[in-house]
Amino acid sequence: MATDFKSIPIIDVAPLLAKCDDPKMVQDPGVREVVKQLDQACREAGFFYAKGHGIPETMAKEVRNITHKFFDLPYEEKLKIKMTPAAGYRGYQRIGENITKGVPDMHEAIDVGVTNSYFMFYHFIYIALLLQVETSNAWKGSLHQPSFCSPEKECYKELKQGMYGALGKPMEGCNQWLYVTSVSHVMDLPFSWEYSVLSILHLVADLKVRLSFGVDVLLSCNIVFDRPHYPPNFKELMEEYISLCTEVSRKIMRGIALALGGSPDEFEGERGGDAFWVMRLIGYPGASTANGKCPSENDIGCGAHTDYGLLTLVNQDENITALQVRNQAGEWISAPPIPGTFVCNIGDMLKILSNGLYESTLHRVINKSPTYRVCVAFFYEPNYDAAVEPLEVCVRKSGGTRKFEKAVYGEHLVSKVQTNFVT
Repeated sequence: MATDFKSIPIIDVAPLLAKCDDPKMVQDPGVREVVKQLDQACREAGFFYAKGHGIPETMAKEVRNITHKFFDLPYEEKLKIKMTPAAGYRGYQRIGENITKGVPDMHEAIDVGVTNSYFMFYHFIYIALLLQVETSNAWKGSLHQPSFCSPEKECYKELKQGMYGALGKPMEGCNQWLYVTSVSHVMDLPFSWEYSVLSILHLVADLKVRLSFGVDVLLSCNIVFDRPHYPPNFKELMEEYISLCTEVSRKIMRGIALALGGSPDEFEGERGGDAFWVMRLIGYPGASTANGKCPSENDIGCGAHTDYGLLTLVNQDENITALQVRNQAGEWISAPPIPGTFVCNIGDMLKILSNGLYESTLHRVINKSPTYRVCVAFFYEPNYDAAVEPLEVCVRKSGGTRKFEKAVYGEHLVSKVQTNFVT
């Protein structure tokens, strides 16, 4: 349970990360010291700074900078990847669209998440049926004139939960990276299997149109799968960063498993061997003084909440202190940015697994600065279908009584998300 902490501890996790896959890691003095500090931080605050994590500060800064560039795009461009439930809650969320305890949050965001390759294949097939077709006047008045769809018109609302059978779990979807304006543009995309599949579907759709409507339409046919003009290397940088954050999170969780008295692989296998993750790129406008109110009353960037999963890594802008953590006395303790570190906090699932030994602590964001602030939060979660319940070792350490019922992580996630978005 959280205590009346006044500051958030800083832990150098480098010794743990260096040895965490070594069968003899438990015997290493450096690892044991990190494990001891993790245990104390998770018991007393539920938050800690991680330094020595191995992700270059230059990359962390580049991720923040490119996020600023995306949010600087015109509103109409950002809406091209508008978040919808049918898209697995991936994409752009405008200011005020996120809801915390019934109150709109003053931030905009992009959500990226785990992608199931089989889901992507079926998703691309469905998208092929919704492709826009730009045509000449030859279409007008035709009985075969196609219906037009766009993200702004929310065509994805046609998708329904379960339409993919076992593949169509809530929160599964395709990340909205692609930018395609025509069939010819497909040839200019970086090579990967997902682009190859999309290319084939575009060409099939194009051929079908040409065969159905004749040569007079041949030169006017243009398949559109529109996405915003991302800053250069946006997708590539984010995917590399996600890969590194996933590995850092996995290794820290091995240390936390030891801190709880379990084996290093306690959160792998059926619990976390196929860990679900979400990365949320968040932009907080600078504070205002509307109606003469102070920013703390008027500009809540994100209301008080706990995180849903196991572990969160927060990469926040320098020189702006906005993240606040509530201690047991009800005081809000600031978590200012410290160069070279991530702010880390544990989530609801780890609280359950620890049988309440570790706290999923309330936190919020209030940007009192007049400057626009960006943070990038990486949420490391259990397997989507994992049945989460207190570990036996934690039940014994906390008096022998189970304080929490078994919960399926995916169900917990969906129940939370459904209350967090304007529909």
